[in-house]
Amino acid sequence: MPLDPISPSAAPAHWQDFVIPQQWEHFSAEDHRVWDILFARQVAALGSRIVEPFRDGLDLLRLSHPGVPDLAELNARLEPRTGWRTVAVPGLVPDAIFFAMLADRVFPIGNFIRSFEQLDYLDEPDLFHDIFGHVPMLSEPRMARMMEQLGRIGVAAIARGEGERVARIYWHSVEFGLSREHGEVKIFGAGLASSFGEYGKALDGDAVERRIFSVEAAAATPYENDHMQPLYFINDGVEAVAREIEELAA
Repeated sequence: MPLDPISPSAAPAHWQDFVIPQQWEHFSAEDHRVWDILFARQVAALGSRIVEPFRDGLDLLRLSHPGVPDLAELNARLEPRTGWRTVAVPGLVPDAIFFAMLADRVFPIGNFIRSFEQLDYLDEPDLFHDIFGHVPMLSEPRMARMMEQLGRIGVAAIARGEGERVARIYWHSVEFGLSREHGEVKIFGAGLASSFGEYGKALDGDAVERRIFSVEAAAATPYENDHMQPLYFINDGVEAVAREIEELAA
């Protein structure tokens, strides 16, 4: 039987107020069609230019099933693998709440999907970005542990008034990171995985800067979230990034 997503009443008190029922049955035929178009287009565009753990996760979680994923069914496949679950939220949540959720191995999913007119760009991350971009990597055990660790580090950093440093590390790795895999530079971050326009620029564009990733460099590099990035960091894969994150927490 599919596991139920965490209900608002069952969520921990520190982020309970941000969780809403998914109400999957309320998604329209157009919503499901938009998901199918976005999914098919992005899988074809990315091909083997995205890291293997992401491609493996798509298969393991059966995300190619038509229509907007039901979070209960998704959790039934994800949680036994890595202990992670997804929950529906109305939209972006504050950093303090977001990192607290990650620390509890819970990933928030914006409970809306873009329209046909917004296929190529959306100001606020929707469920396609959240599910397609992030969830496949959460099925990889080392990535799952790293994300939990980032959550714990983020919670502690925000309490010290240093949350922006961890937000930058997250942005330059989990969201918009590139990765070296089998001698090639590939897509690693969810923001690139779910973007039809930016992934190609990140890999092939002449007018962007690419630097070698380190947590120190990422933490010191500001970012802007309302346009395509001028700079991308290249890491050496999940193992290398996770090792650096763990050392940061030591």
